[in-house]
This record gives sequence, structure tokens and C-alpha cells, in this order.
Amino acid sequence: MSASDKVEIQVDMKNLYREENYTDLKVASIRCLTPIKADGSVDESRETIYMGQTHIMSHAGPLPVQTELDAKTLEEAMRQFPEAIKKAVDKLIEEAKEYQRQEASRIVVPDAKPGGKIQI
Repeated sequence: MSASDKVEIQVDMKNLYREENYTDLKVASIRCLTPIKADGSVDESRETIYMGQTHIMSHAGPLPVQTELDAKTLEEAMRQFPEAIKKAVDKLIEEAKEYQRQEASRIVVPDAKPGGKIQI
């Protein structure tokens, strides 16, 4: 029996979406996720989801930024895009600062010397 025989993969037939991408070929990319039924027809009982995506340059290279847009239409999503991305970037910066604070306050245990004694 192979490892892949033990993996059970199932498609959630009640949570299907059709994905469309829109871009300005500069900085903005908006994913439109339209809920669909298993037969491919639009599922009117669920809301369309809009996701904004872009990349910002960091010292380590391009960093992807993604955020959900609280929009009902593509036009509304495009209008919300700049502010939503700014908030997502601000959140990333805060998370990075918090990570740095946590790392700076970590207790460092000195290496043990041969014989099991810890040098202080």
C-alpha cells in the first residue's frame, strides 16, 4: 500500500467557486470568486468574493500582499483596492514588528560544556 492510498481527497461540492482575474497590468490584481453549483450554474444563495492582490518591494525582494475586499461589484472592488491594500501592508508591518519584539525578548540559554555543565 503506497502513501497516496492512505490520503483521502474529496471536493467540497457545496463550496465551489468560479475564479476570474482582473488586472491593470501595473499594480492591481483583483480575483473575483463567483459561487457556483456542481453543475456550473451560479449559486445565487452565496455572495461573490473579491480579493485584492499586489506585490510590494522589500529588502528581500517582492512580497505578495492579499486582502479580501468588502465589495458587491467589480467596480466597488477597484475603488476599495488602494485603501484595503494599504491596511493589509500596515498589518504586515505591525506583525513583523511584533515578531521582532518577541525574538528580541527571547531567553537565550548558553551552550552546555562537555560533561553536562552549563557555563554562565
